Amino acid sequence: MLNYLWGFMIVIGIIVGVLNGKIDDVSTASINSAKEAITLCITMLGIMSLWTGIMQVAKATGIMDALTKALNPILRLLFPDIPKDHPANEYIASNMIANILGLGWAATPMGLKAMGELQKLNKNGETASCDMCTFLIINISSLQLIPVNIIAYRSQYGSISPTEILGSALVATTISTIAGIIFSVAARKLSKSK
Repeated sequence: MLNYLWGFMIVIGIIVGVLNGKIDDVSTASINSAKEAITLCITMLGIMSLWTGIMQVAKATGIMDALTKALNPILRLLFPDIPKDHPANEYIASNMIANILGLGWAATPMGLKAMGELQKLNKNGETASCDMCTFLIINISSLQLIPVNIIAYRSQYGSISPTEILGSALVATTISTIAGIIFSVAARKLSKSK
């Protein structure tokens, strides 16, 4: 579906460029955008490699295990249906820690593994469980202390102070996470009352 949407937008852009007599501008913008995309990808690759490496060092030194243990009380409240020693807990904790550190791309593999483990616990394979929905909502709301991706984008595009958004990003992601948790708890109670 997304491919059709992107294809439609590209075709519309070309048609509008032709109708306005600005097809040269469309061509120039396409080439410049491709160049910017490659430069941005290289920048992001470096940043994500650094932070993914730091996450691996944290895992090897036991810091991740300590952070996972610290998150266990929160995980028990948010995911009461997951057995205490189930692998899903570790994947969810790793995903949440990576998101808190602003490493959305590094969080994705752990998020996929967590969803796989949650699916194994799901009694109804056709419908997402409450735990799956809660995890998705918390993952999307993504509380972040350091929004690495946004800082990298701002730096790439010439911001004088790319870290200036730290305070507002923390407030925004805190509010979105609290709203997501409230919604998840309410939805869980509603589903259990039916």
